[in-house]
Amino acid sequence: MTVTEQVRADMNSAMKAGEKQRVSALRLVLSELQKDAKEGRGDELAVLRRERKRRIDAASQFREGGRPELADQEEAEATIIEHYLPAELGDAELDAIVAAAIAETGASSPKDMGQVMKAVIARAGGRADGKRASARVREALGA
Repeated sequence: MTVTEQVRADMNSAMKAGEKQRVSALRLVLSELQKDAKEGRGDELAVLRRERKRRIDAASQFREGGRPELADQEEAEATIIEHYLPAELGDAELDAIVAAAIAETGASSPKDMGQVMKAVIARAGGRADGKRASARVREALGA
């Protein structure tokens, strides 16, 4: 079952259960997944990560603007979206990937960070947040 099919099935069950907030969040995600598929990209996990990041960014903006109720709603939607994403890598796993990427690329200084990040993101397969990976690479390269 694809992610799109799973989201559609979960949305239908949420409708039957009367969970309005969950239905709303799943509807938005389903719309984005369908739009992405129509455009021919078909990378469902990238869509989910992008939508989750949008919700997290919006929540922080709402908190800064003094709107905690809207921030809570955005965070709840981000949590719903996280359910469909693969589990994040642990610190030890991410450090091992960073070390392997540094060895593979022969990086020795912070100016090689771009090459290392490209390798880390490819190896992580979407299971590591870009900011977190960047911080680990920067730390490993002594930046």
